[in-house]
Amino acid sequence: MSMTDVVPAEASVDHTEGHRTSTGVSNEKMAMWLFLGSECLLFGAFISTFLLYRDRPVKVGPALEDLYDIPFTSVSSFVLLMSSLTMVLALAGIQRGDHHRARTWILTTGLLGATFVAGQVYEFTTFYKEGLGYTTNLQSSAFYTLTGFHGVHVTIGVLMLISLYVMSLRGKLPTERAETVEIVGLYWHFVDVVWILIFTVVYLIH
Repeated sequence: MSMTDVVPAEASVDHTEGHRTSTGVSNEKMAMWLFLGSECLLFGAFISTFLLYRDRPVKVGPALEDLYDIPFTSVSSFVLLMSSLTMVLALAGIQRGDHHRARTWILTTGLLGATFVAGQVYEFTTFYKEGLGYTTNLQSSAFYTLTGFHGVHVTIGVLMLISLYVMSLRGKLPTERAETVEIVGLYWHFVDVVWILIFTVVYLIH
């Protein structure tokens, strides 16, 4: 056996191993899963609080169910749910090395998310003009806290998507970093799934 056949132990180490957990999932992805798990607890607490105050008699200000515009909110919800599809297409694009298509779908996802946030701002503004402010009653406080907290999450997601788009334009998002898009996608899908629950509990079930 020649000396060239002997591979030093340190040379045989997989340098990517340090970035993986014992489950084979990267540290970054595991961190996102743990973060989303904690977010489930927060949203669960806000939803429980809303349910607790929803059926209490309203002594000050209008009742929420009298102000809901279900068709408008349904369209806004559909826009957000469609953004999950465009997020999947963005990930598929970068995994295939089609960066132009990936950027197109990343930007589309961000625009859909921004449209949803704009719709939420419009709804809040309308409710306020009708006399339902954040501190009007316990019901309104619980409503604004829950839906506003979700809106903040969507806004953060939009900013993350804009960052991905800029990174791709600058050539800092190669195919080898497709997992970065996947991790942002996990966050985005979580936000969408949570909204399905919120929309059902807040707007559809009375």
